[in-house]
Amino acid sequence: LSLLDIVLCLTVIPKVLAIFWFDLRSISFPACFLQMFIMNSFLTMESCTFMIMAYDRYVAICKPLQYSSIITDQFVARAAIFVVARNGLLTMPIPILSSRLRYCAGHIIKNCICTNVSVSKLSCDDITLNQSYQFVIGWTLLGSDLILIVLSYFFILKTVLRIKGEGDMAKALGTCGSHFILILFFTTVLLVLVITNLARKRIPPDVPILLNILHQLIPPALNPIVYGVRTKEIKQGIQNLLRRLC
Repeated sequence: LSLLDIVLCLTVIPKVLAIFWFDLRSISFPACFLQMFIMNSFLTMESCTFMIMAYDRYVAICKPLQYSSIITDQFVARAAIFVVARNGLLTMPIPILSSRLRYCAGHIIKNCICTNVSVSKLSCDDITLNQSYQFVIGWTLLGSDLILIVLSYFFILKTVLRIKGEGDMAKALGTCGSHFILILFFTTVLLVLVITNLARKRIPPDVPILLNILHQLIPPALNPIVYGVRTKEIKQGIQNLLRRLC
């Protein structure tokens, strides 16, 4: 999750800052399509990672005695390969389809980043296949991950409600706290972005662009904060640092 957040930020934020600080607006076609590929693939990789983390929480709470035999090093390695292979291969056609279009309607993208929609609109060719593929793949990957996450938490909640030991319920829910908060941030920003794009005619054109950039920035910025605050060792380290400063 940390690696995905770092790559997403390094793909988007430096170029956005170069545009606003130094007015460096130009970008080559290969760099634009590479940025498009990384944004699409790593965004779905992050969603898939959340799904696997939800399964990890499900096994930890619903099958605690079998946790060490299910969540092994081999499982983690296979899960990592699955995350990269599934999302990398299925999102790769998006920039490929965009690169095969003829661009004769100008070379000025009405965005700060190379999104598929912003780039393909500059083409004189039919972009129905391009947009349809991104729509289907995006909703299939993100939708399936979200459904599996919801199912995991359904079984987790079902198991937690059966716990009768004092404090055990709070401990079990605390195990899922950080993960649930991160999913909430991720899906909320994504849903707001989708809704603003659907209602594009009713809102200023700059709003979807701003939300698109914030979606690349807010979850990666909040992920380490949420996990850091809830980690005992990091809490103690911050407290020790504050004591020294005081």
